[in-house]
Amino acid sequence: MGVRIRDLLGRHLGELRYEPTAKRIRGMLDGQTLFDSRKALLVWEPRRVLPTYAVPVGDVSCELVPEASPPAEAGPDQPIELPDVATSAPLLSPTVPFRVHAGAGVALKARMPGSAAAAEAFRPDDADLRDYVIFSFDSLDAWLEEDEEIIGHPRDPYWRVDRRRSSLEVELRLDGHTLASTNRPLLVFETMLPVRYYFPADAVRVTLVPSETRSICPYKGRARYWNVELPEKTYPDLAWTYAEPFIETADLQGLVCFYEERADLLLDGVPQPRRRTPWS
Repeated sequence: MGVRIRDLLGRHLGELRYEPTAKRIRGMLDGQTLFDSRKALLVWEPRRVLPTYAVPVGDVSCELVPEASPPAEAGPDQPIELPDVATSAPLLSPTVPFRVHAGAGVALKARMPGSAAAAEAFRPDDADLRDYVIFSFDSLDAWLEEDEEIIGHPRDPYWRVDRRRSSLEVELRLDGHTLASTNRPLLVFETMLPVRYYFPADAVRVTLVPSETRSICPYKGRARYWNVELPEKTYPDLAWTYAEPFIETADLQGLVCFYEERADLLLDGVPQPRRRTPWS
């Protein structure tokens, strides 16, 4: 019997997963190098979807001090669901902080001598990773893969983002108003995520008001968000654009995307059911 890859991946999301990388990995804090390694591992902690890096203890230049309190354990709160993915355990939202762990281990503070700045780290109680330290991506000032800085989080080597221009007729409605309509969308297909429909700016039919919200995608670039103003109500952060896309996703420049799971989507005139996603 055949096995669907999506189901295969989903069955292991509740486990500690790792993958070696040949890249040189460096972490910077307060102008100093905390670690420099060519033996790093990409690590997905149990119930986490996004990876971070772990490095051998021997490649760490800073002090590693156990936290006074034990690591926070992941509870059943704030679970997320991936569309059409059967998982082995409730998944943790990326908004759940690094200090929350779903596996056993020791929480650490990483600090260079003479510096007041400290990074969060975790030493898992695992036979394969007991000589490694996992570092919080957000608690460092900068991460380098070889000599290039990376943002957001490390890229997953098994995660793809494909973009295709289409003649599909795409319309998005909300509260009886057409938000956008086009027959020249750019479709973005991302591993285990819903298809996203990017509209040309002249296809948007409603007023977009700048939001203070910003986000970083390590595959696409830096995004800014927009509130949608309708006569009856303002919907915050319903749309986004990539003002600073990466070179490989430069075709996203100037296009507008909406959380269609919060609106009514029609494809070639056919209404689509609203999907349940982490952004519903």
